[in-house]
Amino acid sequence: MECNITPSGLTRTIQRLENEVGEALFFRNNRSVTLTPAGLFFKEYCEETIGRWSIFQNHLKSDTALRGELTLYCSVTAIFSILPRIFGRFRKTHPEVMIHVQTGDAAKALNKLQTREVDIAVAALPDHPPEGIEFIELLQTPLVFILAKSSLEIVNSSHSMIDWEKTPIILPAEGLSRSRGEKWFADKGIRPYIYAQVSGNEAIIAMVSMGCGLGIVPLLVLEKSSLKNGVEVVELSPQLTPFTVGVCTLAKNKRNPVVQSFWDIVEKEMADSFHTP
Repeated sequence: MECNITPSGLTRTIQRLENEVGEALFFRNNRSVTLTPAGLFFKEYCEETIGRWSIFQNHLKSDTALRGELTLYCSVTAIFSILPRIFGRFRKTHPEVMIHVQTGDAAKALNKLQTREVDIAVAALPDHPPEGIEFIELLQTPLVFILAKSSLEIVNSSHSMIDWEKTPIILPAEGLSRSRGEKWFADKGIRPYIYAQVSGNEAIIAMVSMGCGLGIVPLLVLEKSSLKNGVEVVELSPQLTPFTVGVCTLAKNKRNPVVQSFWDIVEKEMADSFHTP
């Protein structure tokens, strides 16, 4: 229904497409639908065709104004703290380009990019970025443990040290925060008491503020949260590995002049920020 087509209509469309291609494009059963090898090749062909169509349309224009659409995925925090100056500069330079912004859990950003759901993503960069992805580093932010100021008693301690096996911990359901938190515990030989697994940093801060346990979030997210005054950072040593946040795109996306123009704006903005005292 999201594509304005009924399930039966979609099935008929897929069948006609598979007949024209001469290969099955999907593996289908009662519980899932996945692309066949031919389907993956066809998906790549469609994406390249759409990209080239956008380039073709821009070349046909009689003036030099850049036109088209740009789809970007980021967290709500990035909208408030990272993107305003970049968006402002891009809109001033290319007012004819339409920007579509999707917001959600930062842990999903790179996956959104790899599945070609978006052209650009703002993401925390893993230690080893996936092949084919280019990025521009924007900033670094510490990854911290937080606790509700009104619920200090929730921390179990032994010999002035936190007893992690008895203190409830709220972890992200997926993503870099979770993997770095798990590595921190593993390096210390700790099996933590995981009280909840939550999608989204904002949801973790909310649960912590209600006294549900200790949480792990990027400091940048905490500083922009409306609940920041109700929680405090737990000072620990060694610290968790900080986040490097960057603007990311697939290398082949930069053949699209709209994506390349946005990329150029980000590079100029970062260069200006570096030289500003």
